[in-house]
Amino acid sequence: MQKPAPIGVFDSGYGGLTVLKEIVNKLPQYDYIYLGDNARAPYGNRSFETVYHYTLQCVQWFFEQGCSLVILACNTASAKALRTIQQNDLPKIAPDKRVLGVIRPTTEVIGNYSESKSVGILATNGTVISNSYPIEIEKFFPNLSVTQEACPMWVPLVENNEYQSHGADFFVKKNLASIFGKDPKIDVILLACTHYPLLKEKIREYLPVGVKLVSQGEIIAASLEDYLNRHPEIEKKCSKGGKQLFYTTDSTEDFDNHATNFFSQSIKSLHIDLS
Repeated sequence: MQKPAPIGVFDSGYGGLTVLKEIVNKLPQYDYIYLGDNARAPYGNRSFETVYHYTLQCVQWFFEQGCSLVILACNTASAKALRTIQQNDLPKIAPDKRVLGVIRPTTEVIGNYSESKSVGILATNGTVISNSYPIEIEKFFPNLSVTQEACPMWVPLVENNEYQSHGADFFVKKNLASIFGKDPKIDVILLACTHYPLLKEKIREYLPVGVKLVSQGEIIAASLEDYLNRHPEIEKKCSKGGKQLFYTTDSTEDFDNHATNFFSQSIKSLHIDLS
């Protein structure tokens, strides 16, 4: 009988901490291990093959820690690597373990937020190019109009602590003007990158009146709770001590300094080397 172990939460950097924060708020009883692959971030502009290779390597690391459930709290990894890992790798290397992403749970509900039946997706280049959101949304809301906008400057703004600067105003205003120029009927904006919640205040300043702003953390937390309720065979493998461990593939000092902005509390991370 396998000993219960923490739930793994993965991101290419810090952004997944915004998801983990909401998961811990909703499900504080479980143990969690967070891994940020900061040494190889950002993933947004990398090829499908590279993102898949890096993500699989990190998933295998979680399995080595005993995790039976891993959440890819990264839109790029979910878009470019999740399906291949689920369909090709898990049956061979860990048929009793599960890897979940952030795109499917979000697309299952996003249409419920819209009255005009027009939604906007703000994301990294990699997520937009993958077309994962329009493809998945089509399955659940075939009559929904989906407009995407790549925001390549937003992650650097957040990671360099410039998300409250005038520079952030320029790029937020520019990208919002672009997406509403494509479809003025949009009444819901989805932040399809886990870094973007830090820009919420700026985004709201330039959103048209009445447009809803949706980030993924709460959606993913509710989806995970539902998943664990429906899969007791996985739930019983998740340890319950209310603890969180944090790992990074880069500088722990740098990770800890940035993490406070994303997780809303100070943390102490450990370093691992995956190269």
